Amino acid sequence: MDGWMRRYRLDLALSGGCRTAGVDEVGRGCIAGPVVAASVVLPLERETYEELKDVMDSKQLKPDVRERLADRIRAKALAVGIGMASPEEIDRLNILQATQLAMKRSLDALDIPVDLALVDGNRGFRHRVPVLPVVDGDARSLLVAAASVIAKVFRDRLMAKLDEGFPGYGFSEHVGYGTRAHLEALRRLGPSVVHRLSFAPVRACVGEKEQMSYGS
Repeated sequence: MDGWMRRYRLDLALSGGCRTAGVDEVGRGCIAGPVVAASVVLPLERETYEELKDVMDSKQLKPDVRERLADRIRAKALAVGIGMASPEEIDRLNILQATQLAMKRSLDALDIPVDLALVDGNRGFRHRVPVLPVVDGDARSLLVAAASVIAKVFRDRLMAKLDEGFPGYGFSEHVGYGTRAHLEALRRLGPSVVHRLSFAPVRACVGEKEQMSYGS
């Protein structure tokens, strides 16, 4: 059986034929920038699943492929919603609650009603729309994989814009992840307003800066 057919049968079985959104997030492990979630509603039709058979977990796709697939997803989608939680909200709530907040906002941003939401992972959240966690959802469900691609492309574009507003950190290159180059820039420049102060690498940098200031 083709992979797209397995995903079609899974989504059809989980949805029970109801209008269903796939939900996924990106940026949870970053030390800068928001966490972004997307909700995507696609027609539960064989033709759609065959046409979007190349859509998979965004982490497995090259940037140019993600961009192309995101356009194809939007062209086929009945609705797409984007939700975010800011660095300040992440620091105030914690990353788990902030991620769930972004997912709820992405569902609320849909311009059509849905009966069910499939969420990647093993943990759901409370929402007016029933939420069903799907382990390895970004690999097993086209709805969830499509949401993963949309969220990743949206966030990468946002981080490129933040790179213009906060030069020197290299946001367009590492998109907020704690790479060696990012950590070196963080030590050199200190945290920006889009860094997550509750995350250990950023906290450590703040501590180093305070020690240097005290020592001088």
